[in-house]
Amino acid sequence: MGVAVGAEVFAPGSGAFSAADALEAVPGSHTMALLLAERQQLVAMTAAARTLTQVAKPQLASPAQLAAASSGTGAGGGGVVYVNAPPPDPGTAQSIAYGMLASFGFSPAAQFGCLDDLWEHESGWNYDAENPVSGAYGIPQALPGSKMASAGADWQTDPATQIRWGLGYIKAIYGSPCGAWAFWEANGYY
Repeated sequence: MGVAVGAEVFAPGSGAFSAADALEAVPGSHTMALLLAERQQLVAMTAAARTLTQVAKPQLASPAQLAAASSGTGAGGGGVVYVNAPPPDPGTAQSIAYGMLASFGFSPAAQFGCLDDLWEHESGWNYDAENPVSGAYGIPQALPGSKMASAGADWQTDPATQIRWGLGYIKAIYGSPCGAWAFWEANGYY
């Protein structure tokens, strides 16, 4: 009966398969066995894709661990926490900050990635960014923004003045951009 149905469905001249092809598609044939094996493999792959599990959740260093690492008593990197970041494009606020890091005693290679993450989250590196809730202003989101006048009278419009003030603030309060970034990650502000 299966042969008769297959012969009828795949009738010569229908543009489909020949009668020999129809006979091969009958259950128990070599072609059918290959198709069933392929189907089983696809079912197994689909089931495997649906069973992905998370082995472990990454954990961020606590401010205490960061302090231990910075003092040289912690593990890894000789006491320096690195955040990889590409070098900034010339002429940008990021480039200005990268150039200023060494003057504050920070290694640009070791600290710029943290600073970039921090100020990208705070202001997107916009010199005229203003938080509508708190009133924090500028690239470093100084509160109030007028605090940055201590770095220059042009604090409202000059990214370099804001960056100079922000790096001084970070050094005084957190010790380094990576210290400030670790605090920000733990608290959502710095």
